Amino acid sequence: METQQPKTMDDPKNRHKDACKAGSAVDAELASAIMARQFHPPVTGPEVWEGYVFSGLEILIKESTDLYGAVLWPSAMVLCHFLENNQDKYNLLDKNVIELGAGTGLVTIVSSLLGAKVTSTDLPDVLGNLQYNVTRNTKGRCKYTPLVTELIWGQELDQRFPCATHRFDYILAADVVYAHPYLQELMDTFEYLCQENTQILWAMRFRLDPENSFVDRFRQCFHLEELYDLPSLSIKLYRAWRRDSTTKDLREAAKH
Repeated sequence: METQQPKTMDDPKNRHKDACKAGSAVDAELASAIMARQFHPPVTGPEVWEGYVFSGLEILIKESTDLYGAVLWPSAMVLCHFLENNQDKYNLLDKNVIELGAGTGLVTIVSSLLGAKVTSTDLPDVLGNLQYNVTRNTKGRCKYTPLVTELIWGQELDQRFPCATHRFDYILAADVVYAHPYLQELMDTFEYLCQENTQILWAMRFRLDPENSFVDRFRQCFHLEELYDLPSLSIKLYRAWRRDSTTKDLREAAKH
């Protein structure tokens, strides 16, 4: 009579469980490291500040709670953490960078501290608070003074950023996709600004179906690589580049 062999550690189900446990541990450790970047300064006046530590420097951010775009979301911290810890492959020194939907300016500030020439963009109503935060945290600290300027997605792109004179090495975006009616305009902006050899680094928090649908549409125009997956924060970080045949395969380029 043939006896049933006991399951060993090589059983596929066990390997899957082990992989899930390992993935959860990595997620928890990385999420903890990212969120540890934030601190709360002592209250010394009527203004409320949020504090962050990147590049060994304290960054103080003033939020504007009456404006949705002037609140700092965790996706910005995820992107900043990645940029600081992956300078070997994604070195921003002397690179031309544009941030879409800069909000309170944390990504712009950290990118500037890392040596980038940053164009920081958002809607007109947000620019005052954005400029204040950027100036306060970059003056005397950065190689290049960041440019804060208006950008309404999908509008006057060729006039404000002519391709002949505005070529960006990186497009940065954090939490620009959520339940708003301008997803097509955002897609148009990505497509226009992303030229040959431009890389997109994009952190997104998944909340509702529009996020998933946008990623599916995004894949039709861009190669998409997942760099971080943080289920505990509901955030993913992507790298993207153009799909057209004239664009260099940046996946291979990043290996060298």
